[in-house]
Amino acid sequence: MTPTTCHMSISLDGFVAGPGQDRENPLGVGGRDVHLWHLGEITDPADVTARDWLMRPRGAYVMGRNMFGPVRGAWDEDWRGWWGDEPPYHAPVYVLTHHARDPIELEGGTSFHFVTDGFYAAFAQATAAADGRGVDIAGGASTVRQALAAGVVDELVLDIAPVLLGAGERLFDDVGDLRLTPVETLHSQHATHIRYRIEH
Repeated sequence: MTPTTCHMSISLDGFVAGPGQDRENPLGVGGRDVHLWHLGEITDPADVTARDWLMRPRGAYVMGRNMFGPVRGAWDEDWRGWWGDEPPYHAPVYVLTHHARDPIELEGGTSFHFVTDGFYAAFAQATAAADGRGVDIAGGASTVRQALAAGVVDELVLDIAPVLLGAGERLFDDVGDLRLTPVETLHSQHATHIRYRIEH
């Protein structure tokens, strides 16, 4: 089976994004603070290791439309993602959406494919494309919740930041009874990084 992973930064009160997500605040109000552990120069060995976990190559990715960008409804502009001409994925990325769009090919091997028939269809396409090299559920919260509820995630990494957001996008609402076994824990002044195995 193709191993499926997910790596998310999260606040102490369980949010992966703050309220009011838009083009100016893609992570919501205050949401950027959850990610400070890997923004800018990373010097703490724990953060470096967690960054390496986050950036390890995968065969394919699944993400939600909100993760891909701020455009809502029909594709009325040529939005190509937050990441510029060479996104960090270097593999096919399957984007959940209700609005069809032709695939986008970008530099470095990243291609975005827009899937209109739900999470299971996107995950099946990603699994086939990965060809055993691993699938990552890249976010956002809704897509991760669907993956957890579907029971397809084998490893979950949480970067728990010492931040309280109070509102926003929760990670664990309506995901069922998860059985998580911690297999590695690292910490810095910016975050506690916990790698869990999910028991199926």
